Amino acid sequence: MSDTHHILWLNFLQLYVSMAGITGEDCFHSQKLPDKLSLHGTKLDLSRCNITKLQPSIFQTYLNLQILDLSYNALEELDFSVFQYIPVLQKLDISYNKLQTINCNTLQYIRGITHLNMSYNYFDTMFLCKEFASLTKLRHLGLSARRIGRHDFLSISHQELDTIFLGLEHLQLYEPGSLQMLNTKKLHVVLPEMLTNSTLLLYDDFNISTTLEISHLQCDETCDLIIGDIIQKSKISNLILRDITIPWNEMGKILQISWHSSVEHLFIYSFTFIKNFNYIPFDFSEGSLKSLTIENVIPQVFLHSSEKHPLTLFSDMIIKNLTISNAELTHLPCPGENNIFQSLILTNNKITDGIFTQCQTLSSIQYLNFQNNILERLSSIASMTTMMKTLKHLDVSLNRLYYDFSATCEWSQSLLFLNLSRNKISDSIFNCLPNNLEVLDLSSNQILSIGKGVTHLKSLKELYLPSNQLSHIPDCGFFSKNLMYLNIDENFIQSPSMEQLTKCQNVKQIIVGNNKYQCNCELKAFISTAEVLQGNLIGWPQSFICEYPQELKGLILKDFHPSEISCNIFILLGLIVGTMVLLLIIMFFLCKYFDVPWYIRMILQWLRRKYRLKNRNNEESIIGKCFHAFISYSQQDYEWVQNSLIPNLEKGDNSIKICHHVRDFIPGRTIIENIINSIEKSYKSIFVLSPNFVQSEWCHYELYFAQHSLFGKNSDNLILILLDPIPQYLIPNKYSQLKAVMKRKTYMEWPKEKDTINSKK
Repeated sequence: MSDTHHILWLNFLQLYVSMAGITGEDCFHSQKLPDKLSLHGTKLDLSRCNITKLQPSIFQTYLNLQILDLSYNALEELDFSVFQYIPVLQKLDISYNKLQTINCNTLQYIRGITHLNMSYNYFDTMFLCKEFASLTKLRHLGLSARRIGRHDFLSISHQELDTIFLGLEHLQLYEPGSLQMLNTKKLHVVLPEMLTNSTLLLYDDFNISTTLEISHLQCDETCDLIIGDIIQKSKISNLILRDITIPWNEMGKILQISWHSSVEHLFIYSFTFIKNFNYIPFDFSEGSLKSLTIENVIPQVFLHSSEKHPLTLFSDMIIKNLTISNAELTHLPCPGENNIFQSLILTNNKITDGIFTQCQTLSSIQYLNFQNNILERLSSIASMTTMMKTLKHLDVSLNRLYYDFSATCEWSQSLLFLNLSRNKISDSIFNCLPNNLEVLDLSSNQILSIGKGVTHLKSLKELYLPSNQLSHIPDCGFFSKNLMYLNIDENFIQSPSMEQLTKCQNVKQIIVGNNKYQCNCELKAFISTAEVLQGNLIGWPQSFICEYPQELKGLILKDFHPSEISCNIFILLGLIVGTMVLLLIIMFFLCKYFDVPWYIRMILQWLRRKYRLKNRNNEESIIGKCFHAFISYSQQDYEWVQNSLIPNLEKGDNSIKICHHVRDFIPGRTIIENIINSIEKSYKSIFVLSPNFVQSEWCHYELYFAQHSLFGKNSDNLILILLDPIPQYLIPNKYSQLKAVMKRKTYMEWPKEKDTINSKK
């Protein structure tokens, strides 16, 4: 493979990898390659991919690319024609490469560029060729070189930029007046590591902008001279000092110099102070400074020996706005009587409850921020504010605050905004709130419910309660009519009430999504109401998702449609009752059809008989065979049985003994007992079948007991005599066994002629 093809393949490989979100050494070692490249992305990061050369057609498919990062690579030359296929490119970063020259003839291909960072390459000079004048939309420019000449910036002198960054760590030569060619709102300079007579002249030319940022300031006893040279003769109103390491007393001198200059806003970031830490006398007369911001302080000295606390330097300043953040600050003295503080921001420190206790001098304070400290007792914070008659905004979020019922709770009546989020506050907080609040933030606490305790907040307009432990929507009837915004996002609300949501219809913006909704019938009314009030519900329907039951998890509430039957108790109850009535009717007819009551009576009689036999003595329970046959017949057929059947069977010689109920039933016993005893004492049971037999209830009993006592043992013990023909349709269903027996067994049919007997099978 040729070198050209190898480079082209390498660059495309880097494109694939960067589009997959892989940076740094992963560009070479990762095997993760995307299946498909997006050709519509607007941002592409190719930093730290060790790119040495860009081929002309590498970006021809990226017509929508707006931001391209090529920093921290190994580019030695760059032809801007590679960007000709990206007409909307706005931000280009080619810093930290090995570029020595720029092909100026191809700058026309990035005419729409607004941000161009060419710093930290191998440029010997900062000379910008005349073609840079064509970059009329350029607003942010980053440069660095070892030498700066008087005419290096002539080509862009007519342009007004927003920001110019100059990385001058390795500056060796500077021609006085060179920076005066620049026209920018903000100048950001990284100071040279080594100061020479030539580079010292650089400081005289920093007065070209109203905002100056200086980075990498490290000095011992000369800091005040450097800063003095920079700002005393300048028009700077905003001074930013970043990444500075100086003694504490030098910091005091810088503040004093800034105080008597044109600087109105001073920002100090990443400040490491060394050596002594004592109070520094300060002249606060005739100062123009309005605000001071100090963030990310690394103190290497903690003890002081002066009578006054060193931090009194800040509390005594006559400025409107003071910010000291992430400085391990544990205390700030009460300001003097002449202070004009309107804003105090003391975030990310270690301030405790004793801050500004009994401090009566903050008479102009309006904004106070103690976010992320170690405050604990809310009553102490409330008491602190009582001396602040103009305080409107208080932020004590991300602390350890709680409210003790036994403590008194008095606030400044001027307080309008109170941020108590991310603390340890419970429901009791509503007994300790300022009356005139308009905005209250109680996010990420331990609040379970909201009751009548909020009724005194007559001016409340916004209430933030996300990430608490609320189980239902608060009753908006307790809130002021001025309430316009209610946020109860990410709580434990599972079954929100339609009634409570309706009460909140006057609240213009309600956020109640991202809760763990239990999708059941209780939500149906809520969903219907939410559809009506969706203009008030922020995030509807996307943020309203079922959490339970598991089979509905992830379903949007709007798409949850339970059936009317399952949710209407009256319809469901009517359906159940109707079904039960229908079943009862069916059962009634089935019982009627299959004579179930008759069978039940038979079973009861049988059980009663067994129970009585069990309670008798053993001699009575032993039943022997006394009769050859028991005769069962209808009373309507008595004469035939008495005159024809019995005489022919017994024949007067007692060789065959027949059990006839008229003479053999035992008086005093129930008919059922006599029937069962007679059947069990007889070898055979003779049934005289006729239409009269079918109509007799007692015949039914006798046949039932005979079936159960004889059929199960020896079905030959049953003798059937058909006296008169019985049509099949007259035989009830309860005689199903009789029908079956008559079909498969031989029975005797009494003939109409006197001396003839027929046998049928």
